[in-house]
Amino acid sequence: MRKNVFILEVGKCQKKKGNKRKVSNMENKKEKLPSTRIQWYPGHMAKTKRQIIEDLKLIDVVIELLDSRIPISSRNPDIKKIVANKKKIIVLNKSDLSDETINQKWVKELSKEAPTILADSNSGKGIDKVSKEIDKLMEEEVKRQAQRGRINKTIRVMILGIPNVGKSSFINRISKKTTMKVGNKPGVTQTKQWIRIGKNQELLDTPGVLWPKFESPVIGLHLALTGAVKDDVYDRRDALILLLQELQEKYPQELAMFYNITLDPNDTAETLMEKIGTARSCVKAGGVIDLSKVEQLVLYEFKTAKMGRFTLDEP
Repeated sequence: MRKNVFILEVGKCQKKKGNKRKVSNMENKKEKLPSTRIQWYPGHMAKTKRQIIEDLKLIDVVIELLDSRIPISSRNPDIKKIVANKKKIIVLNKSDLSDETINQKWVKELSKEAPTILADSNSGKGIDKVSKEIDKLMEEEVKRQAQRGRINKTIRVMILGIPNVGKSSFINRISKKTTMKVGNKPGVTQTKQWIRIGKNQELLDTPGVLWPKFESPVIGLHLALTGAVKDDVYDRRDALILLLQELQEKYPQELAMFYNITLDPNDTAETLMEKIGTARSCVKAGGVIDLSKVEQLVLYEFKTAKMGRFTLDEP
């Protein structure tokens, strides 16, 4: 059995040949980036990818679930390739946590590739649109099947996404929380679990899967900031440094107002940590700022959207 693979590279970011996904303006400011490169690819994810490729033979429509705060960083490039020939819907989940204005820009951008829907699985917003879009995509195929005598064709759907993108909540919403098991189907092994999500729609869930090598430190840290990788495989201080850099660049007013601090153009992430620590009384004995508490506080308040709705990846 293959062991979990944990890779931590320190040093300069290596250039990769071919097209590089644009993630953030921070990519162009490498002198400011933390030098730690995160990688988390447990052995079971390689097995999951092989199983997905096999199961796709049974699938009519793929739902690609992305985190609306990081639509690029949360997009598995391997999955994008293997579903290239399938009908697809892109769902930007957790849209209640991301910037409303940039949400619309992402919908416009991703809709060039496939129908794109904003969703909030916690409240259920946007979920009904997904089922309707599935029927719309399959309308012509269902008509052809009916002409051949196959009435009420069952549409088989697969949902794909990285860990912690909200798949379980999404499935509970789209299935009306019944999580009804459809049972064994011809050509489907007994271990596969199909869930009825509509009158003629069945969903096959898949485990969250990452890819073997992230293109840049920014992608890895974005995944860390949103909880897609385990806390013990990355440096939380590096994640905080990147987050403060990006918030200072993209959302300076929101950052200053939330923590009741004054920003200066020359502020570094470290000076911001000091200011936040002072404002929030994260102080050790002797008046020294407790940076560990600042780190814990800011990361928590970002992940839970207490400080506001932010999007880190730009269209």
